[in-house]
Order: sequence, then C-alpha cells, then structure tokens
Amino acid sequence: MDDEKRDLDQMMEIIEGIDTEVENHEENQYKEKESISITVDNNKEKRKERRKRILSYVAIALISSIIGGLISPYIAINYLYADMLPSLEEQANSYNDNIIYNIEGGSINAISLAAKKAMSSVVGITTKEVQNFGFFSQEIDGVGSGVIVDKNGYILTNSHVVGDGNAKEIMVLLENGDKVQGTVLWNDNLTDLAIVKIDATNLPVATLGDSDKLEVGEIAIAIGNPLGMEFQRTVTSGIISGLHRSIQVDQYNVIEDLIQTDASINEGNSGGPLLNSKGEVIGINTAKIKTAEGLGFAIPINTVKPIIEQVVKEGTYKTVFVGITGVEVELYERRLGIELTADEGVIILEVVPNSPADKANLRAGDIITKIDDQEIKNMNQLKRSLYKYKKGDKAKLSITRNGKEEQVEIEFSILK
Repeated sequence: MDDEKRDLDQMMEIIEGIDTEVENHEENQYKEKESISITVDNNKEKRKERRKRILSYVAIALISSIIGGLISPYIAINYLYADMLPSLEEQANSYNDNIIYNIEGGSINAISLAAKKAMSSVVGITTKEVQNFGFFSQEIDGVGSGVIVDKNGYILTNSHVVGDGNAKEIMVLLENGDKVQGTVLWNDNLTDLAIVKIDATNLPVATLGDSDKLEVGEIAIAIGNPLGMEFQRTVTSGIISGLHRSIQVDQYNVIEDLIQTDASINEGNSGGPLLNSKGEVIGINTAKIKTAEGLGFAIPINTVKPIIEQVVKEGTYKTVFVGITGVEVELYERRLGIELTADEGVIILEVVPNSPADKANLRAGDIITKIDDQEIKNMNQLKRSLYKYKKGDKAKLSITRNGKEEQVEIEFSILK
C-alpha cells in the first residue's frame, strides 16, 4: 500500500514537472511571439517612416521641377533673347497696343514678332508704264513693294519697280487701305534702288539695321506683295544663305555685294524689306533666280543709308564726282587687240580739266584697281563705290601707271 502511494506521488511530481515545463515553454513562446510582434511592428513603423521620407523627396522634386519649368522660360526670354526682342514697353510704344507674349514649351516665335514690328511700314506699289514695240506702244501694269524710311512719305524700293524712273503713274497702297500717288525723287539702275515720295505725314517708319554685321545662318524674313495685291504683305522666312554675292541682271549690268537668302521671294516682293530677327530692315529684296528654288537676293541696307539721308534732307541725291572717262581693262584689250600690265581694273581714257581726278594728277592710261580697300573691276563698280562718300571726303586710289603700282589721294570736292 505504501509502495503504491509512493509510486503515485512520484508520478504526480513528474506530471507537475511536465506541466511546469509546458507552462515555461508556453510562456517563452508567448514572449518570443510578443518580441516578434514588437519587432514586426517596429519594422512596419520604420517602413512607414521610410515611405514618408521618399514621398516627401518625390514631392520636393516635383515642386522643384514645376518651379524650374516656370522660371526657365523667363530666364530664356530675359537672357537668351534679350538682344533679339524689343521690351514690352518698347513694343507698346511702337504699336500703341498692349502686347502679350504667348509662350508654349518655352519657345518664342521671333519671326511673328519681327513681322509685326515692320508690317505697318511695308507698302504696295502699282505702276503704269508705256513701252514701245516698233511702231506700237503699250501700257504695261507693274506691281511691287516698298518700305517707309521717313514719316513724311519717303519710300525705298527698287529702281525696276518704278520703271527705272520712267513709270507714267505710281500709286502707293498703305496699310490702312489709302492709295496715294507717288513721285520718283531718285533712282539708280546700277544699284536697282529708288526713293519715292508721297504726300503724307506721321507714317509708320521701319527700323534700319546694320547689314555689315550679318552672319550666314541668321534668320531672314521677307515681307512683300508676291504676284500682286491679292497677297499683299505676305511674310516668308528662311536664313541668310550667303553674303557678297554677284548676279548679272542684264547684258550690261552686274549687281554686286548682295545678300543671298532662301526666304521665298517672288514677283511683287521686289522693293520690299528683308528683316532680321529684331524686325530691322537689313536689305531690300531685288531678284530671284527663276531657274532655281530658294535663291533670292537683297541689296544691303547700308548701301543706301547715306542716299536716304541726303534725299530726305535735300530732296534728291547727288554722288561725288571723280572726273574721268574710262572702260574696263578686259573690254579695252579685246577691242584694241592689246594686252595691258593689269589683269583687272578701269583704264582712264580722259580726265576732265579742274576735276578731282585732275587735281589728284590722274592721267589717261592710268589703270584704277582699288578705291580705298574696295577692288575695282569695271566702271559700274567704280560708280557704285562712290555712294558711300560725301562731299569733302578723301580716298586713296590704287593705280597701275607704266607697269608700276602707285597710290594717289583724291578729294571729292564736287557733287554731280
């Protein structure tokens, strides 16, 4: 009996020990679970914090890019295009209107701004010219363009637009629709330029640029009346394709030092302005090569600036007078069957007494090869080179005399 009781007690102790171990194991598992739960919760909190930080970084980046996108066009306008576009105040003063720049994607349409600046100064010109054909004569209608260079009605155009001064009737069409009769004050077929005067005041005047500063590849904008008044003030654009070009317009005349452009120029564009990206006149459109596309030419505006100044001041233009009769070397050699020491230039046939040439001791037989730094190949080129000189100016002539090169100074004391 005692043995059985002892065995029972031992079994109870064993069971209690097992229960204690189970309880301890369960307690340890609970603690482990609790620890794992705390760790998981901590990891979740850390992940949430990381997500918050990443989202804040993304938000900052997005806000910065938006602000940058808004600011960068402003910077581009004020710095990259500051020298290309007039200020809003200048625009408003020029057009008597409030100008709004519509900028899409940070780009600026310089062509439309330039065209808007010059548009009101561009005019249409229609002419009637009588041409004789043997025993018959016929009245021919002509059309061209021009640009206002003085508010009191002075208009610059091509000489051929006004029939080289022989047009029977000249009518000028202004932007407001008015038609005003015009009179040719000056024209020159060697440069293909003319100035027409109309009876009007307070006209919108074009801004003249500096054609000496042009670079190949710059924007070029042409405004004119291609093919007639139906398409008046048409705007075309391209680039400056070349500088100092020469083209032969007829059997006897070569126009030199021209601006070449691929801006579309057609009949009726003649006499209209060629503009730069600032809306300044850099040339007067004069010709298109009919056998090719994208080959238009304009006369540099600097060529005619002194002429405009004198015509506005005095009502006409007189060039300085040299006082010689001459012919180009090649023609002289061909006609006489001789060979001169100079390959190119103008050989003097006669010197007018008491003329600037006479006072400079120029003689018959001298060959003029340069005037200052400009090479002289024929009489037309010599005549064109004189436009930049005024009464009282001096120049150095490079000549060949008796086979030797010399330099003489001439003073332009006479206008003619």
